[in-house]
Amino acid sequence: MADIKSVCVYCGSSPGSDPIYVESAQTFGRILAREKIQLIYGGGGIGLMGALAQSCLEAGGRVTGIIPDFLVARERALDLDHNVIVTKDMHERKRTMFEHADAFVALPGGIGTLEELVEQMTWVQLGRHKKPLAILNVKSFWDPFLALLDHQESQGFFRRGSFDFLVADKVEAIVPVLREAARGLTDEELRNGAAAKLVAEEM
Repeated sequence: MADIKSVCVYCGSSPGSDPIYVESAQTFGRILAREKIQLIYGGGGIGLMGALAQSCLEAGGRVTGIIPDFLVARERALDLDHNVIVTKDMHERKRTMFEHADAFVALPGGIGTLEELVEQMTWVQLGRHKKPLAILNVKSFWDPFLALLDHQESQGFFRRGSFDFLVADKVEAIVPVLREAARGLTDEELRNGAAAKLVAEEM
């Protein structure tokens, strides 16, 4: 059984309109620290990103931020004692995040979070990797997106089972469902670089 040692989290650089979003990010950060799972995230110090990373650090967790140079000032990159990787662009950022992660989690967020989530779904659907992918559907945030997927399937644009992703309504359920999904994988499958090669080919 493969062991999840790091999780890449996609989430908003804004806090959102409901305090539960920040609270969930902070709780997840503490859970990652407690479970000794390294947090890989977008490097920012504001919004859900900042809340997530700061809570993980304060709980004694390990954090690696990956941020493109043009966002360092705008998103107030955290000082992580050299555990910040500054990339030249978004393509390199996403490839680096993939290479460092054993699994992916999407918390609430905006267009950037949605784009990152959908890209991972696409890579899974294309068979480029088997790393577990989970969505935190706190306060039914992702319901409209999940409804869109149902609509796309009903209209014949993809078939159920062509790619797998997990949905957790409570933040405490994320790590258990990721570990369960990894039970049937090998370390090689969890840490392969196929998607990274795909990004490189697209550039």
